[in-house]
Amino acid sequence: MRSVAIALGLGVVVLAAAPAFARCENVTPGQRPQNTPRQFVGQTLDDIIARGTLNIAVYEDFAPYSWLEGATPKGVDIEVGRILAEGLGVEPVFRFVQAGENLQADLMNQVWRGTVQQEPVSNVMLRVPYNSEFTCLVEQVVFTGQYAKEQIAIAYSQATYPDAVASDTDRHDGGPVPAFFRFDTVAVENDSIADFYLTAFPGGQIGPNMRRFRAMAQGMDALAAGEVMAAMGPLAQLEFGASEGIAVHRPPLINFGLSSWTVGIAVHHSHRDLAYALDDAVVAALDDGRMAAAFAKYGLTFTPPDR
Repeated sequence: MRSVAIALGLGVVVLAAAPAFARCENVTPGQRPQNTPRQFVGQTLDDIIARGTLNIAVYEDFAPYSWLEGATPKGVDIEVGRILAEGLGVEPVFRFVQAGENLQADLMNQVWRGTVQQEPVSNVMLRVPYNSEFTCLVEQVVFTGQYAKEQIAIAYSQATYPDAVASDTDRHDGGPVPAFFRFDTVAVENDSIADFYLTAFPGGQIGPNMRRFRAMAQGMDALAAGEVMAAMGPLAQLEFGASEGIAVHRPPLINFGLSSWTVGIAVHHSHRDLAYALDDAVVAALDDGRMAAAFAKYGLTFTPPDR
C-alpha cells in the first residue's frame, strides 16, 4: 500500500495558510468532466436512502484502517463507514479498492468518473487527506467530514533504548529522534513521507542506515525481529504493528512541516446534500465519543481534527 502522503503529492502540495477567500487564487483547477453518464457520478441522497445502502470506497490491505479478514471488513475506516451509514439510516456496503498512482487518480476512479473498466464510482471515499490548496485543484470533489488527525511517529525497541521513558505525549521522552539514525538503523515505507524526510536529512547522513519496505507492517515486523532499531511512519500503523518490547513516541520533528495531516471523506461535487448529511454524521460521532471509540477498538490513539 503506497503511502497516503504520496497519494496526496505532499512533495508538491503545501498547506495553505491564506484566508479562504484567497486560497484558490493561484491554483488552476482540473478540468471538470462533461456529459458524464449518470451511473458514473454516483447517486443522489434520495436514491441512497430509497435503496437502503451507502457504497463506501476504502483502501484494500491497509491495516489498521481497512482490510478483509476472510469475508469480514475490519479497521478504523470500516467503523467510520458504519457511522456514516447509520447517520443516513442505511446499511454500509464497502468497496475495497487498490491505491492508484496518486490521490488525483484515486478520486477520479472512485468518486467522480469511474475506472477505465467502466466500474461505477462509490457514494463516498474514506481516508482522504485534507489539504486546503488541494481542494481548489480538484473541483469535481467535495472534501468534507474531517474525522481524525494522523501524524508521523517513531517506534523503537525498548531493549535498544533502555533509557527511554515511553510517553504518549508530543514531547521528547528519551526515545530516538531522527538525528539518531545517523548511527542507528530505521525502517520506513518505501517512497513515504518519512522516507523523503529522512533521505533529505542534511548531508545525506541517514541514507545508509535506512531500510525501506513495501509496507509499514513489514517494517514493524523487522523491528520486532531485531533487524532494525527503530521504525518511522504514521502513528496508527506503528501502534497497530507494535509487539511486546516495542514502544511508540512522538518526538519533535525539526523542519518537518507535514508531520501531521487531517483525514476526511470525499463526495462527488454534484451531491452536496449528501456531503452535508455525511458531515453531520461525522460531527455527531466526534461529539458523542463514537469516533474515539472506533480508534480505541483497534488500540489506537485518537487525535481529533481541528474544528
